[in-house]
Amino acid sequence: MKQPRHLALALAITGILSAPAHAETNTEDRLRALELRLNTLENENRSLKDQVRQTEQKVDATGTQMERIASQGGASSTATKFGGYGELHLNKLKNRKAGGSNKDELDLHRFVIFMGHEFSEQIRFFSELEVEHAMAKDTAAGSSGVVAVEQAYLDFTVSDALSVKAGMMVMPVGIISETHEPPTFYGVERNPVETSIIPTTWREGGVAVTARMANNISIDGMISSGLATTAAKNYAVRDGRLSVASAKAKDPAYTARLKWTGIPGIELATTVQHQADITQSADATAGAATLYEAHAVVNHGRFGLRTLYAGWNLDGSGPKAVGADKQNGWYVEPSWKFTEQWGVFVRRSTWDNRAGDVADSRYKQTDFGVNYWPHADVVVKLDYQNQQVPGGQDEFDGFNLGLGYQF
Repeated sequence: MKQPRHLALALAITGILSAPAHAETNTEDRLRALELRLNTLENENRSLKDQVRQTEQKVDATGTQMERIASQGGASSTATKFGGYGELHLNKLKNRKAGGSNKDELDLHRFVIFMGHEFSEQIRFFSELEVEHAMAKDTAAGSSGVVAVEQAYLDFTVSDALSVKAGMMVMPVGIISETHEPPTFYGVERNPVETSIIPTTWREGGVAVTARMANNISIDGMISSGLATTAAKNYAVRDGRLSVASAKAKDPAYTARLKWTGIPGIELATTVQHQADITQSADATAGAATLYEAHAVVNHGRFGLRTLYAGWNLDGSGPKAVGADKQNGWYVEPSWKFTEQWGVFVRRSTWDNRAGDVADSRYKQTDFGVNYWPHADVVVKLDYQNQQVPGGQDEFDGFNLGLGYQF
């Protein structure tokens, strides 16, 4: 601004020297006005330079912040992921028990939201929030609706061969306990053996270690909260689940699984779990409980096969008195996929939660049906079930129609 100001002053002085005498007073006024204007322009220019400097500083700061965020793997928006699965069931089942009620209902059986976050390449978080039967109401009023956290755990990758999980997890046992999304299995309802004996999606809080060894062998070990069944429930293992909701934790459970996937399409696994007291010390007539499970999954071309056996041994005079000291079951399920979209299956299941007595308490069920996948993650299912049950129990035969998805 100094050069323009000097030029203006020179022109002004030239004008003054050439002006007539009577204009001297007016010239002085003009000089003062010109000086004031030049000062104003210089102040405005200085203000503009300050604004430009501040803007440059903000841009530099923003760039530094973006570089910092990009350098943190867990701070990226792609590090947090959402997903879910769900299934809608229509059951048209006739009760063969004299005087028994039929089952004619449409039920949004499950609606599950998944959320995971990757803090870094070594630390990840996984969770599932589930709504069963569309809503939750007062259970005393007869509602079966549930809102529950199904999983919430941190996964720490120690190395390519070792990882550790801590939190609330489904137990590493059976075929569909850990992989239970509707498009991944045949049949509208989950099979009754893994439901009543294992049971499926049984979750506990604890710590689990997975070791991946040579020849596609993996070993899982877990220490967790345990079941708490009672005599009032005939010591049924399914009714002993506490779902990590202020769960009693006096007697932990220890679980170990050995799994082999050495040939593509084949999985062989066995699991053992032991708990010192399956009633959490609430029943002096009951004691330790041990679960044994083994299964095989074979997928070869269009042919598929799943087979599983699971059995519990319960100590104590209480379980023995009602035959619950032995609880076991098995199923065999061959299947055939005509195309990537169409597949059929048949399954034979038997299970008994009171196998320790001489009374007839074994359930048998045959299912057969078809799955249609319009998309790999969307499935429509139709099947027919036929049951043979102990005398006096509800016996449901009929059709099931289901719609499921995962994403």
